[in-house]
Amino acid sequence: MRVNSTELQNSFGKYLSLVEKEDIIVLKNGKSVAKMIKYNDSGEYFVSEGAGKYKTGRVSYKEYLELVKSSDKRYELIDGKIYLMSSPSFQHQLLVNEISWQLNNYFRDIKECISLTSPLDIKLSGYAPNFEENPNIVQPDLVVICDQENVNKDKYEGTPSLIIEVLSPTTKSKDLVLKLNLYMKSGIKEYWIVDKEKKKIMQYIFTENREIDQVNDVYDNDKIISRYFEGLKINLLDIFEVIK
Repeated sequence: MRVNSTELQNSFGKYLSLVEKEDIIVLKNGKSVAKMIKYNDSGEYFVSEGAGKYKTGRVSYKEYLELVKSSDKRYELIDGKIYLMSSPSFQHQLLVNEISWQLNNYFRDIKECISLTSPLDIKLSGYAPNFEENPNIVQPDLVVICDQENVNKDKYEGTPSLIIEVLSPTTKSKDLVLKLNLYMKSGIKEYWIVDKEKKKIMQYIFTENREIDQVNDVYDNDKIISRYFEGLKINLLDIFEVIK
């Protein structure tokens, strides 16, 4: 609802009641100058992140499941915080499709491994002692799973071998910092971060002790070569050609 500032002053009590049902935008000289929202004392609130939002304040895994069941939106749960995911751009999906095609060709004859694209909940088998009570749930853009025995009733709880995220303006800091640390500590072997603006892929290779072993910046005139999957090579020109 939008309301003139003078009208707000004259009927403040009325709008205090209305804000229980919807946010109120306050206008002055025809321009939006303030916003009234319902007060939330639960310790949790939403902060916009582009087209999506972050939900801050720690929540339990049970609370996360209740939220997912009651909504058709996509969420991630990282370190006890819920992240509401933004809708990907058209170019983002073009890149995901092209990389997926390359991975499918490679893994076609490797029966023990499978490559998949989001949306798919990945319940990481984690490193924290209280993981069962506070797991991490992510939806990477692309994932390679070689422990298919950890798929149970269409749910996956395990340690992917390779995870790939395509950067977008709304997820850049999360992919570069938060998820980098999470994937490393969760036992992932490789993590590729695709930067469509710079036309490069950052390749992180982790040790068995869950530390960074090597970081490679691969640009669009080169090939990215997997450390753990022999023969997996992708020409970056083929990938970024789709968004020219």
